[in-house]
Amino acid sequence: MKKRDFLTIRDMTTKEILATFALARKMKASRRRYSKALQGQTLALIFEKPSLRTRTSFDVGIQQLGGFSLYLSPAEISLGKRESIHDVAKNLERMVQGIMIRTFAHQIVTDMAKYASIPVINGLTDYSHPCQAMADFMTILEKKKKLKGLKLCYVGDGNNVAHSLMFAGARLGVNVTVASPSGYEPHATAIEQSREDAEQTGAAIQIVNDPQEGAANADVIYTDVWASMGQEAEAEERKKIFLPYQVNAALMARAKKDAIFMHCLPAHRGDEVTDEVIDSKQSVVFDEAENRLHAQKAIMYQLMK
Repeated sequence: MKKRDFLTIRDMTTKEILATFALARKMKASRRRYSKALQGQTLALIFEKPSLRTRTSFDVGIQQLGGFSLYLSPAEISLGKRESIHDVAKNLERMVQGIMIRTFAHQIVTDMAKYASIPVINGLTDYSHPCQAMADFMTILEKKKKLKGLKLCYVGDGNNVAHSLMFAGARLGVNVTVASPSGYEPHATAIEQSREDAEQTGAAIQIVNDPQEGAANADVIYTDVWASMGQEAEAEERKKIFLPYQVNAALMARAKKDAIFMHCLPAHRGDEVTDEVIDSKQSVVFDEAENRLHAQKAIMYQLMK
């Protein structure tokens, strides 16, 4: 994977994803062993959207590997306005060894990768959130000791997180059911791409409108906020539409008794998930959040070493 980009889960083969998990678990077990792995290398962190976990995990992660980070805020970059994506990419490739970008349109990330001769990592776009999915499936593997044949049910808006869960499930043989209100299903292209990949692993990618149907016999129940960044104006309307999709004790009871609950965070408690669920023994949300650090360290190491 050296000097490649990581823009979607589909950029990795099944073998590469599993190898990344294995490396991430080694890094998690022994931080000191990799403390000089990227010594002297610098990762530029471009943020068009704010973040707690993405900022902290990449910032801390590159430093734990012996490298440095350079935070670039929207005011300093203003992609496509103050300076073109092409020119930003050409400047950064002369000064740093990698770029992480968290932005809105997915095209911004693909353009950055097109113009930059150094690795580009997608920290989030409106279409895809691959680093989150890597941490998610690493966590599932830790908790369930296997991946192939499991059922993951994502309940809520068919957004970037849902897309990446579908892509990863398809690659890893995990059956993914997305339960969304009518009109809020995942993007048709994401469904088509994930089902195409699923043919190689035997995974089933299903889209349903009934959360009760989707959650039945699931090994994992996953949700996200009902209104993502940039959709604040729709928040009140979405709350009415998505209320039947709240993950509560009754919905969790539809899943297997040993099912785990996951959320990419931040969580709007009382909306998409109740305190009773997110604070329960079934919840692994903070293990999942921690694994952003370890999974991304493995990704940075493989791309930038």
